[in-house]
Amino acid sequence: MKTYIKFLSKTYLSSFFYVLLIMFSLIFILNLLSELDFFKNENVNNFFPVYLSLLNSPTLIFEMFPFIFLISTQLFFINLFQNNELNIFKYSGLKNSKILIIISIISFILGILIISIFYNLSSNLKNFYLDLKTNYTKDGKYLAVITKNGLWIKDLVDDKILIIHAEKINQNYLIDAYISEFNKDFEIIRNIVGSKIDVSNKKWKIFDAEIFENNEKKNYSNLDIKTNFDYQIIQNLFSNLSSLSLIELIELRKNYKSLNYSLIEIDIQLLKLATFPIYLVLMTIFSSIIMLSTREFKSSILKISLGLFFSVIIYYLFNFFNVLGKTEKINLLSSTIIPLVLLTLTNSIIIKKFNEK
Repeated sequence: MKTYIKFLSKTYLSSFFYVLLIMFSLIFILNLLSELDFFKNENVNNFFPVYLSLLNSPTLIFEMFPFIFLISTQLFFINLFQNNELNIFKYSGLKNSKILIIISIISFILGILIISIFYNLSSNLKNFYLDLKTNYTKDGKYLAVITKNGLWIKDLVDDKILIIHAEKINQNYLIDAYISEFNKDFEIIRNIVGSKIDVSNKKWKIFDAEIFENNEKKNYSNLDIKTNFDYQIIQNLFSNLSSLSLIELIELRKNYKSLNYSLIEIDIQLLKLATFPIYLVLMTIFSSIIMLSTREFKSSILKISLGLFFSVIIYYLFNFFNVLGKTEKINLLSSTIIPLVLLTLTNSIIIKKFNEK
């Protein structure tokens, strides 16, 4: 490996890990304050909020990586500017575009490692975090999961425990559902079979219900039961996909499909992960453009502020198309690809000026 490649790689990685450490510290402190506020009325060990903050911080860091790469690239160029090393490279015949290619390759490799290692680790920690914290939430007595056998819900209503299983979900309806009702000692009260249940609100309407109670069967054309779930709540229960690894996401997608459950959220998450290294490379290039375009600015704070300003615009651009995809205004692939294409075009238009600077 050539000496200048080693030097540029070391300088860039040093900037990256320096920014990563600072961001992790800030996120940990903010997360800790949030956990301390949450547990202020709970009798827990003093170390417990700290422990939860450590578990939750990696997931939050993952969402911040585009900003981390942008600031790392800015810090990398600031170091080159301060030591006049960029001019030395230029006089030695090393073009700005060559430097950009080197750090872009490093960013892409880091992106692959982040997706394959860091993301899976952070999702496992997030899952553990949610399991621990659920014990202290008011919804801890409720449970809803999707498996290859369908949707399963555990509910507690008026001291009665409901175990609900549905084969499929069709819009606001549970299809081929079976409800077992128990008392607080888990003694069976009755079983309810319904081919179709309207779950638009928390008062479910069961059509063509069959009730099995005390060894007797009763039929009802319509039957209402009270629950703590409606269709919106059921949807939101599965929206926290950051607690699932790549393999778990793929498996969950299979379960969603067999249940006829909406695949939009999980497909967006998978597309986001698949294109994440490219997104990081584009942010690295964009940050480089800003730094080379503002090279004459003496204030490093002004350069970083300018980069953060544009990165926020980019963030909202990606979020805007993400919302369009979730609401099915455009197809999911377009919602992911279009902002990447726009950022690529922006970089391409300006990158031609690199070798002139």
